[in-house]
Amino acid sequence: MKGWQLEAATGIEALALCELPVPVPGPGEVLIEVHACGLNFSDLLMAAGSYQVRPSLPFVPGQEIAGRVVAVAPGAARKAGERVATKVTWGGFAEFAVAREDMLITLPAAMSLAAGATLPVVWPTAWIALFERAALAAGEHVFVHAAAGAVGNAAVQLARAAGAVVIAGVGDLVKAPLALAAGAAHVVSTAAPDWTRAVNDLSGGRGVDVVFDPVGGDVGAASLRCIARGGRHLIVGFASGALPRLAANRLLLKNASALGVYWSHEHDGPLIARALKAILELGAAGSVVIDAARVVRFDQLRAALDDLAARRTTGKCVLAVKEEMRT
Repeated sequence: MKGWQLEAATGIEALALCELPVPVPGPGEVLIEVHACGLNFSDLLMAAGSYQVRPSLPFVPGQEIAGRVVAVAPGAARKAGERVATKVTWGGFAEFAVAREDMLITLPAAMSLAAGATLPVVWPTAWIALFERAALAAGEHVFVHAAAGAVGNAAVQLARAAGAVVIAGVGDLVKAPLALAAGAAHVVSTAAPDWTRAVNDLSGGRGVDVVFDPVGGDVGAASLRCIARGGRHLIVGFASGALPRLAANRLLLKNASALGVYWSHEHDGPLIARALKAILELGAAGSVVIDAARVVRFDQLRAALDDLAARRTTGKCVLAVKEEMRT
């Protein structure tokens, strides 16, 4: 099979398109013919050797796939031909990948495989953050950082569907139409020097009840200037490359909470199942749109990851491992 193999932990320039053996599923696993693979910031971190998961070199990155089951281990409940999506620890940027059977998501018949590749990571992260960690309620104000990005876009849609008032943060106002189309009531540029004042004004002067922060760094830390009393700051990630240094005095004075958002199939199986059920129901009802914003050819992986690293992407970018992904 063809696969993008990382030969040194020096970044995406070390990725090489290689001929590799097809992996063999073991007990509790299935072999998937990969049609599409989602691109994530974690792929960039893994390529640089700075992610919490550090596979032995060489290895195939890629953590979010959709395709068809082609082989199963003895005793497996899944059948060849099933259309599924799943998170894998690595191995997604290839024509075939092995995945755990208990992590597979059966895709609705109406959902394309390109859309399916957006489902396993971004959507559960946004749902778990907003509803499990922050207990978001209708009528509350939510500020979503990087609202034109993949996880930010999902958060905007989910919060709006829940009846919250969404204020979207974008690094460049050229991305404002995307955030508004996802359901944001207002858009603020976090590149502006007075953006926290603007957020306070848009929330009626009291601040926002929930901050959804996948960016971190100085922008994430500044968010506490516009959080309401009793507010919840969700630490979703640090796409800026720097951890947010949250001022404890601001949390104390606002009686606010800083909440980490991290889930895994080892510890949170029932929670993930609940999240996916709710997300798919919202998608079926038309309350949210689950789809890829951009699909790139298999041979364009390095360029697409470079765009992701440089913040030139909007929404979810998906790698087309197979030419046809709409069946």
